[in-house]
Amino acid sequence: MQYYSLNHQSPPVDFRAATIAGQAPDGGLYFPESIPQFSDEFLKNLPNLAPADIAYQVMQPYVGDTIPAAELRRICAETVDFPFPLVPVTERISALELFHGPTLAFKDVGARFMSRCLGYFSQGETAPVTVLVATSGDTGGAVAHGFLGVPGVEVVILYPSGKVSPLQELQLTTLGQNITALEVQGNFDDCQALVKQAFKDESLTSRRTLTSANSINVARWLPQQLYYLFALQQWRGAAPPVISVPSGNFGNLCAGLLAHASGLPVGHFLAACNANDAGAEYLRTAIFAPKTAVATISNAMDVGHPSNFVRILELFKHEHATISQLLSGYSVSDADTSATIRRVDAERGYLLDPHGAVAFFALEKYMADNPAAAGFLLATAHPVKFPEVVEPLIGRPVELPAALHYLLAKPKHSVPLAPSYEALRAWLLA
Repeated sequence: MQYYSLNHQSPPVDFRAATIAGQAPDGGLYFPESIPQFSDEFLKNLPNLAPADIAYQVMQPYVGDTIPAAELRRICAETVDFPFPLVPVTERISALELFHGPTLAFKDVGARFMSRCLGYFSQGETAPVTVLVATSGDTGGAVAHGFLGVPGVEVVILYPSGKVSPLQELQLTTLGQNITALEVQGNFDDCQALVKQAFKDESLTSRRTLTSANSINVARWLPQQLYYLFALQQWRGAAPPVISVPSGNFGNLCAGLLAHASGLPVGHFLAACNANDAGAEYLRTAIFAPKTAVATISNAMDVGHPSNFVRILELFKHEHATISQLLSGYSVSDADTSATIRRVDAERGYLLDPHGAVAFFALEKYMADNPAAAGFLLATAHPVKFPEVVEPLIGRPVELPAALHYLLAKPKHSVPLAPSYEALRAWLLA
């Protein structure tokens, strides 16, 4: 498998080179030259396959011969060694819970897969690889945990000061070792812009080997397909499901669309956005116009210029009519998000996090217009990560899982950083 840059100014590379580089030299995102197809036998046997076997069969064509089969099987097994339950919420809506990993967020899968791949690729290298990543919330903790203690890899995480939840901040600022958190005095788009500029700076990249662990990196993006296969293993509907995906940077949704392009049966996809709705607006108007990010209570989706949207356009050959047949967009207000959390908890006894609530509301709206439809939303993070939003709505504290109690006693360590590239560059070179 070769990967080409979506800016078309860099030569194609294999999975190893694409993972280490993160982004192409011309600033473009990497995209696979061909889309592997799931065999009929694979789809027929899907309900009976172990998660590790599914992960290996899906990822092997993308990895090619850059990782030996036995090593890739080990990486896949470690990546998905926690449950992904599809939990009924109403008669027609289920929640695919993606928060049973070590940092209680869907990004654990991509971060674990990528960290282990990069650890394998860095064997025998003399200079360390620096993972440079921007986070709007969950990416930072998942990447920090996934790469903690990996030899030959240093991790630098940029996060917007005051714009991630307290638990999210603890998950990326308390680990130490090879993990450093830079607390940027700006928003997520500022952090992402700084990271992108660093990758384009040849005077920097010639002195430090940089790679990214955002979903712009193929090793982070591609494993997200696995959620959708695990869900279909458990799906008992008569027809293929409608899938509602909380969408900020659009990597998760794009991975689902990729799995569908490989043959996974899906009835329809929903891009469930908050007020940051550049992607949803494109689906309505055929015009993609990035916006300045605005703060919402579903903060991990506060992305005005979603990087992965260009991959969705590439997957559908930039044909809006084709995209809009499979994908619809919704923009959900904070008021509707809050009301959904309160109502679903009271009526169904199921507690949604703010991002899952956005997806639930979008799925309800779609079903109101399509009475025969049934489907599921992606519950991407545990509600305990957003106590300041959730607890006032339900009138009780959200219990912290026992596995995370240790975080509360650990001191925060972060490095304040101005939202300027000069400040980031100086820090990296120092």
